[in-house]
Amino acid sequence: MQKLLFILAAGLILSSVAVHAQKPEVVTSKKAGWHKIGEAKVDFKTDKDEFLILGADKFKALRVKVTDAPVHMEDMQVQYEGGAKEDISLRSDFKTGSRSRVIDLKNNSAELKKVSFVYHTVPNSKADKAHIELWGLK
Repeated sequence: MQKLLFILAAGLILSSVAVHAQKPEVVTSKKAGWHKIGEAKVDFKTDKDEFLILGADKFKALRVKVTDAPVHMEDMQVQYEGGAKEDISLRSDFKTGSRSRVIDLKNNSAELKKVSFVYHTVPNSKADKAHIELWGLK
């Protein structure tokens, strides 16, 4: 009985860790304009983060805002409900406080499912890690 309880407790702990690893971003507003979809801290090594998107998730365009430290962005991939994907090459260094260009989405009538980034914080004298925000235009 104790072994069964241990196995159940271990399973609950592991499943809760997996859930927190990819917290879904919930967008509730359908109003026109820019909406913050999510945010993440960026490490110094090459990193891949995914924003899982739920709710009012139809956007015409995306934009990335960088704070706290500079970041080098390689690529962004947008995945729509239904499985269609759009690869967007960013391959740029972004300074602290800067924003990406407005990235018009080719499939702006479909709902977003996930947005993935490949990037890393640019080494800096304070060893600050970059913080990025993903914004969407309705």
